[in-house]
Amino acid sequence: MPDAGSSPDIPTPPGGIGEEAAVLDANRTTVQRLSLPRSARRIVLVLGLGYALSLLVFVVGFGGRAGGTVVVPSVVIVAFVLESTDSATGMGFGTGLAPLLFVFGYEPLAVVPALLLSESVTGLLSGLLHHEMNNVTFRLRPPNREIRLVVLLILLSTVALVISVTLVHALAILPQGFVEAYVSVLVVLMGAFGLLRTRIGTPEVFRPRRLVGFALFAGASKGIGGGGFGPVVTLGQILSGVYEKSAVAITSASEGVLSLVGGLTFLVFWYLGEPVDFLLVPSVLTGGFFAAILAPYLVRVVPNSVWQYLIPGYAVVIGVAGVVLGLGV
Repeated sequence: MPDAGSSPDIPTPPGGIGEEAAVLDANRTTVQRLSLPRSARRIVLVLGLGYALSLLVFVVGFGGRAGGTVVVPSVVIVAFVLESTDSATGMGFGTGLAPLLFVFGYEPLAVVPALLLSESVTGLLSGLLHHEMNNVTFRLRPPNREIRLVVLLILLSTVALVISVTLVHALAILPQGFVEAYVSVLVVLMGAFGLLRTRIGTPEVFRPRRLVGFALFAGASKGIGGGGFGPVVTLGQILSGVYEKSAVAITSASEGVLSLVGGLTFLVFWYLGEPVDFLLVPSVLTGGFFAAILAPYLVRVVPNSVWQYLIPGYAVVIGVAGVVLGLGV
């Protein structure tokens, strides 16, 4: 049997993050790509039963004190579509869903808890299934580079987020629309550079020091403008030499943990008797849950050469939309 790791045709970043996933991906046949791993099937079944039970408990336990909960089909569909793109490309869920929910007439106090609680579940679920689909390799004992990168992104982004939120509230000198447009312009530039790099075939060289800067900037962007974490982290990893499929998985897992912190904060407020609106949680979580199962499978099936164009291209679209909305064009 030939050594798969020594094949010159395998497009893996030398010594970089996502190397194992790249080797597995390059050696799969079409039939192997389409087949669902047995371990993934078991996990999906268990999670499906757990989801049904937890949704029932949430509606009964939280709905009464929070003014009621309800499943809205239109919100479920929109959440499913946007979480599918988010779990497949690492971006777009909060950025796209929040404005649409505002257009639907929902208040921020109902939108924010729903997004954070849902993203905490879907992000962690998506990261787990990306691992089971071999889009990324997470190893805890001993922790491999992928796990260490998740921890690095969480820690640095959290520090930058806290500092940026503090400065924004203390200074309050930047118009919100300007900040949103600024982050969007940067996402457009990063996406365009990613497309150009793929088009001209620039060799992938792993540059770990870049990841520190991108992690700090992602946290600062989220603290200043409320968004931008997914696009900045995903594109930042890719531009640092991380394998595309693994970059998406790492972003999902990282954002899931960060959202969990925010979601637990709202649950603490609720426990202390503060008014928290959980009206949208069942709808957003339902759509996001099933999307977080489907998207890792799509990432597994579609060749990485497609994602090399699709991820930065989608980032450009999101960035342009953000510029238009941020500047009120």
